[in-house]
Amino acid sequence: MADDYLVRIGKLIRDARQHRGWTQTQLADALGTSQSAVNRIERGNQNISLEMIARIGEALDSEIVSLGYAGPMHLRVVGGRRLSGAIDVKTSKNACVALLCGSLLNKGRTVLRRVARIEEVFRLLEVLNSIGVRTRWINDGVDLEIVPPAQLDLDAIDADAARRTRSIIMFLGPLLHRVESFRLPYAGGCDLGTRTIEPHMIALRRFGLDITATEGLYHAQVERTTAPDRPIVLTERGDTVTENALLAAARHEGVTVIRNASSNYMVQDLCFFLEALGVRVDGVGTTTLTVHGMPTIDVDVDYSPSEDPVEAMSLLAAAVVTESELTIRRVPIEFLEIELAVLEEMGLDHDRSSEYTADNGRTRLVDLTVRPSKLEAPIDKIHPMPFPGLNIDNVPFFAAIAAVAQGQTLIHDWVYDNRAIYLTDLNRLGGRLQLLDPHRVLVEGPTRWRAAEMMCPPALRPAVVVLLAMMAAEGTSVLRNVYVINRGYEELAERLNSVGAQIEIFRDI
Repeated sequence: MADDYLVRIGKLIRDARQHRGWTQTQLADALGTSQSAVNRIERGNQNISLEMIARIGEALDSEIVSLGYAGPMHLRVVGGRRLSGAIDVKTSKNACVALLCGSLLNKGRTVLRRVARIEEVFRLLEVLNSIGVRTRWINDGVDLEIVPPAQLDLDAIDADAARRTRSIIMFLGPLLHRVESFRLPYAGGCDLGTRTIEPHMIALRRFGLDITATEGLYHAQVERTTAPDRPIVLTERGDTVTENALLAAARHEGVTVIRNASSNYMVQDLCFFLEALGVRVDGVGTTTLTVHGMPTIDVDVDYSPSEDPVEAMSLLAAAVVTESELTIRRVPIEFLEIELAVLEEMGLDHDRSSEYTADNGRTRLVDLTVRPSKLEAPIDKIHPMPFPGLNIDNVPFFAAIAAVAQGQTLIHDWVYDNRAIYLTDLNRLGGRLQLLDPHRVLVEGPTRWRAAEMMCPPALRPAVVVLLAMMAAEGTSVLRNVYVINRGYEELAERLNSVGAQIEIFRDI
């Protein structure tokens, strides 16, 4: 029991250190001890006094560590407040995790600019560090430097961290070129029902990867003589499936054609990153990608992922449900045009600036100002489609928006088995949502929101939708155990507070 407690404390200290953007050496210097001592503490291999815990908490400016408590984070929301001013969109969660996986292709130094400091990224960094990849936050913790070892130690993989992220599945594409056999823990992430990895397997078998699954692990074997001899046709136009195929094709010597590929924002960012590595990719933005692979990639690369269109949609929805005027800056407009077209038909009052270019030199951005609007339910149902259709991850936000519109809106979330069910949590806050089946919800508006205390849904976007509704509800609401929100959003509560929200972060004592 004591050993388990030390391990929990060690993980807590490690998370707080990484959140601060410090290396073990920097923390050791602040404490007047050695890097090896910090390493032992973080692994739970050293007894630690209350005085040392307090010193670590002071050094890291972390109340969590100073209390020595690893309990869940909660939010207390005082609703009914109008938002105002301007807020910037952060870099894309899904692009950042794809680029972290993509860094395994490169033998050289990779620098990623303005990386989203979110739990999904932290979990992947823990996995990368455990197998020997050196990572450190640079430039005051804004950018991330990644340096791979000559040989990866896959036997030392942090299985707990790997199981807490579905992104681990994108290690398959790069690793099949580095080792002939390896094991990966099952992919985790949001609770969205059954999500098969078979489309990944179908694509990667063409590169000689064979997978068997036993006791919570994927066992991978690579047959080096196998290579694609005709175009790879993906059986689903999925984002991570396309990314895995791209990662495998990048170090396959020769030309690989990928058909029925996703052309979504994170896929495009990965293509731009591969081009920075020297890999030519034709057809970016289309459903046919032609990859001119390189057997060896050894370059020092500096890349800036673009902004997150789903976060932009989250902030837009926050303005709509709180009846606020808010300017959302650095919106990747190409990946939000369908959503805005639907909202315009519903009556959204908004302006957008002239387009300008993101730091990656390719993605088109605008500043978007949203004003209080009298919305009407759309005539047609809200349903996602592969890009350039309405983004799958943006569908839940229409539940909150439809709840403040006049009339009935049918939302058909056909992709995930369970996600539509979580949208009915809005009923606890005064919403009138009727679940027709596991994929369809009928939303009746307008809604008179009311405060409530509830557990956070176990899926990222529905969790944020509940938070937005709490911001609109008069009174004080409590949203418990918000780890899932921190998986995908960097300091969301603090940033919403900067434009007029009143959200307090707290933990049980």
